[in-house]
Amino acid sequence: MSTPLPVIAITMGDGAGIGPEVVAGALAEATVYERCRPLVIGDAGRLRQAAALMNAEVEVVAVGSIAEASFTRGRIDVIDLGLLPEDLAWGKLSATAGDAAYQYIRVASELALAGEAHAICTAPLNKEALHAAGHLYPGHTEMLAALTGTEEVSMMLSTPKVKVIHVTTHIGLIAAIAKIEPGLVERTVRRGHTAIKASGVAEPVIGVCAINPHAGENGLFGEGEEAEKITPAIERLQADGIDARGPLPADTAFFLAGRGDYDLIVAMYHDQGHGPVKVLGIEAGVNITVGLPVIRTSVDHGTAFDIAGTGTAEVGSMIEALRQAADLAPISVS
Repeated sequence: MSTPLPVIAITMGDGAGIGPEVVAGALAEATVYERCRPLVIGDAGRLRQAAALMNAEVEVVAVGSIAEASFTRGRIDVIDLGLLPEDLAWGKLSATAGDAAYQYIRVASELALAGEAHAICTAPLNKEALHAAGHLYPGHTEMLAALTGTEEVSMMLSTPKVKVIHVTTHIGLIAAIAKIEPGLVERTVRRGHTAIKASGVAEPVIGVCAINPHAGENGLFGEGEEAEKITPAIERLQADGIDARGPLPADTAFFLAGRGDYDLIVAMYHDQGHGPVKVLGIEAGVNITVGLPVIRTSVDHGTAFDIAGTGTAEVGSMIEALRQAADLAPISVS
């Protein structure tokens, strides 16, 4: 008996951005159906418009439940929430689209918590539109944590060359440095270690970035933040057999990871990790939320309002996000 393919709940993202286009374009690829059973949570009408823009030869079919989905190539099954007007403008900020993006995530989370979906894969949303609709979350990561009742999660970016997990994400730099403390660093590394092992690396080697330039240069830069906030965590992790190394100067850590010295880099704040990753592999980059009770992956790009509705969106990141969701889901591909 072969193991059934995992059901991946795909949220359509902000309907005014490129989310519908990358979803329609990715699900036109037959290879996706070899790895998973994709089910879109979104608006069928908008997906039909997007499929036409992308010249995707697919039939978009609205279904009421997972049980009604066929998961066949050439057909996109959609739990149609019907929240978007037919004339919604492409590339324009819309509170209606922001609310719809939230509702797609809410329904996907409910399906995952009920065990009906084995992973969630998200198209991009627009934070300003989300806030305009009254959903005051910094982004997908924090929203999913709230919807699943998870106290603490981490953002991990994965590319073919480097993987990075973040100790802090969507807060200002001064607030981020204040928030960093040994317990948070340790918990972040442990979540990353677990995720990397789940991806097939038996003994992950993890590089932990410093906060200050040159890792503080023995006290020349900064106020001793590395010794206070990071080193105690690394010592505890090493005592438990986790191969965590650092604090490392961030400007060399990513070079070393790119050549294969590290399986995972731990960034202390948002841009410390995002900048190098987007240089090294944004086209195939995937955002993974680590620590949720369900696997969640996402494209590593935004709503791209400037090209939304033109049919020129790249679908590679969405295909890779679906692949990683399938590989990490609790039901494995046969």
